[in-house]
Amino acid sequence: MTSNVNDAKKLALIPLILMIFTSVFGFTNIPRSFYLMGYGAIPWYILSGITFFIPYAFMMAEYGSAFKEEKGGIYSWMEKSVNPKYAFIGTFMWYASYIIWMVNVSSSIWIPLSNALFGKDTTSTWNLFGLKSTQTLGLLGVIWVITVTYVASKGLKSISKVSSVGGTAVALLNIVLLLGGIFVLIANGGKVAQPIISAHSFTTSPNPAYQSTIAMFAFLVFAIFAYGGLEVVGGLVDQTEKPEKNFPKGLLISALLISIGYSIGIFMVGTFTNWKEVLGTQNVNMANVAYVVMQNLGYKIGQGLGLNEATSLTIGAWFARYVGLSMFLALSGAFFTLSYAPLKQIIEGTPAELWPGKMGKIEGDIPKNAMWVQCAIAVVIIILVSFGGEAAAKFFAKLILMTNVAMTLPYVFLSGAFYSFKKNKQIQKPFAIFKTDSSALIATIIVTATVAFANFFTIIQPAINGDTNSTIWMIVGPLFFSIVALLMYRRYENRKEAAKGKAIQTKIRPGHR
Repeated sequence: MTSNVNDAKKLALIPLILMIFTSVFGFTNIPRSFYLMGYGAIPWYILSGITFFIPYAFMMAEYGSAFKEEKGGIYSWMEKSVNPKYAFIGTFMWYASYIIWMVNVSSSIWIPLSNALFGKDTTSTWNLFGLKSTQTLGLLGVIWVITVTYVASKGLKSISKVSSVGGTAVALLNIVLLLGGIFVLIANGGKVAQPIISAHSFTTSPNPAYQSTIAMFAFLVFAIFAYGGLEVVGGLVDQTEKPEKNFPKGLLISALLISIGYSIGIFMVGTFTNWKEVLGTQNVNMANVAYVVMQNLGYKIGQGLGLNEATSLTIGAWFARYVGLSMFLALSGAFFTLSYAPLKQIIEGTPAELWPGKMGKIEGDIPKNAMWVQCAIAVVIIILVSFGGEAAAKFFAKLILMTNVAMTLPYVFLSGAFYSFKKNKQIQKPFAIFKTDSSALIATIIVTATVAFANFFTIIQPAINGDTNSTIWMIVGPLFFSIVALLMYRRYENRKEAAKGKAIQTKIRPGHR
């Protein structure tokens, strides 16, 4: 009976896929990619999918199956494959960047909500209790973080429900894009809005700013980072129903859906969007391009149905509102998952003595104390940034730069540990895609080199463009988080040694001297 109750609480395959989809797939990456590179984005997504995302997903599937009984997620994977210190540095750097992500999203999540309610971004005019718009968004961010922490601390069931809603919203948004694009294509007699002149259309960008080699490398970085977040659900292996079967299956299905979804989505944007006419104006930017593209889709559908101009524009406005609602739900789902999963992995995987006070305590499979400490840290940063004026805003901009590379460097740690994992014959591996040591080594080199190149280019690109300050802060970030992690680990080792010495002294009786 107990077993049945436990199984009922675990994640089935479909909710797991939806959680992965929510954590990884970003719908806005599709219109943003088309805005930057046009059809030329597709080969870069295919390249980064082949050299990074799919082999990386296979690695995560093998790790997840082998360590299905482990509760520490990626920390446990690296700790068992390499050593505890290596694992803690990589995981701590990865975790710290998510706190900054939470702070950033807690204030920006209101923009898609505003688009859903009013058809445009009105957040710059919002004010509560006489506060400025920045302070109002900060206050709303504080309320949001506290609410999410409260709900998420109630358990996985609450998180799964919100994540499933977010995943479903994103999936529906992509279906609208796909079916809408097909309808417009048929209505226009098979003629695409963005002309395909030759194969050259899939290798160059209509955007004047993205036609140099440096700009193309910058887009490769964008494409790789669009696949980020897969390891977040690594801590849910022990929460998955039939983990040795469903966890790898969920990862592989998600990886293929996401890789194919990005490429098809970018092509479909071109079926109803002419880059020069719709996106080649000063009013369009990375922040609003998703609304512009989907508004254009609604307008083109109206035109395809033979409706008048005013009605077509109204349909376009409602499409933009739906984008706002879907993005709000998707961000909400991601926020719930990411407020819990990274923290769960680092707390459950590491020794409780590493953490001060009762932070390392797990209650009902949830690190409740640590979640409230995380909430307090996020709230303090939000308040400082929102109410601290220009100096605080500049400080937060530096924090984002510090975590820009720190968030993706753990991919290097994880892929770098994979060969050691495969060579360790003491680890039971019920699921294997890389059957030989040589195939595992090739995968390790390709994935690690791809992410290392992306990070290296991300770091040097600002300096190439004359912004040395940003480059320095991106280097400082990983160094700072590594030093903090090393100091925490050194403190733990000293305490362990002291406890060991004390235990030996206790065993020694006076007469034994």
